[in-house]
Amino acid sequence: MNYWDLFVKGYSGYAQYLWHEITHPSWHNYFYWLLLVSLFFFLLEQTKPWRTDQPKFRKDFWLDFFYMFFNFFLFSLIIYNAASDVVVNLFNDGIKSLTGFDLQASNPMRNWKHYQILLLGFVVRDFVQWWVHRLLHRVPRLWEFHKVHHSVEQMGFAAHLRYHWMENVVYRTIEYIPLAMLGIGLYDFFVIHIFTLAVGHYNHSNITVHGRVTGAILGGLIGIAIATNSFELYFFEKSINLFQQLGLVFGFAALGALILGPVMKIIFNSPEMHIWHHAYDLPEDRQYGINFGLTLAIWDYIFGTAKIPHNGRDIRLGFPKIESFPKTFIEQNLHGFTSKK
Repeated sequence: MNYWDLFVKGYSGYAQYLWHEITHPSWHNYFYWLLLVSLFFFLLEQTKPWRTDQPKFRKDFWLDFFYMFFNFFLFSLIIYNAASDVVVNLFNDGIKSLTGFDLQASNPMRNWKHYQILLLGFVVRDFVQWWVHRLLHRVPRLWEFHKVHHSVEQMGFAAHLRYHWMENVVYRTIEYIPLAMLGIGLYDFFVIHIFTLAVGHYNHSNITVHGRVTGAILGGLIGIAIATNSFELYFFEKSINLFQQLGLVFGFAALGALILGPVMKIIFNSPEMHIWHHAYDLPEDRQYGINFGLTLAIWDYIFGTAKIPHNGRDIRLGFPKIESFPKTFIEQNLHGFTSKK
């Protein structure tokens, strides 16, 4: 196995892909999905803000806007595409040479339906990321990198992707093996990434939404997937017409509002919950942080790290001595490699 060729192929393939994304807008184009999702939450923040006294273009808005593209495309996905094949093959070959057991060839998910792979991949990835996030708060050196994300003083959707490039290295390194061994390919990773992008934007947005609204949205998305046979459930012997498809979408949206609505903010993260993760003044018994969930909130409730003391709309954000923290993109991404005396 030529690992160098795998590495080079990964980078060259992604470079071609990225250029094609930028120059060929389409509904299956992730570059423009990032723009659309960001525009959607930007408009929501302008029309019905949670913190009405916060400027429309809040502090560091344009810095965070640049971070979105740097971390979403120029770094995060490049690393996954270019390095995952190398890491997975090295790991699999190492296990095979020591035990004779081929993990990839024995993967039971090879015959799973696509939606099953995506669902399991999403849950596994979110669970791994929850533990990595806790690690970023517990290890002093990693916390110095993670401070970049917590340097946000006025919350908005674009703050979601303000983080140090070393976080990508930590997250993706730990994600590689479990995801790739489950059979999560680059396309699957992108699909999961877009969904978590939308939820992450929502968590950081200057909006507040009732659980029944988010339940209806999730139900509607499930309805779309079923109506278009994206879930490969094949409920129908023949194709259904547009009105039947719309009926499914609205029907599942109604079910989502009624059934999922009351528990949406326990299952999924929300602005009301995540604002406390960024609190300047943490509870005395939780100095390493609270509410670590990225997309799902259930891990915090399961492991006892969920805490919403009161409505946190106007709490101060950041950390002690944030006033002296670097303000520019370059300075922030150099932070953590040297210690101040």
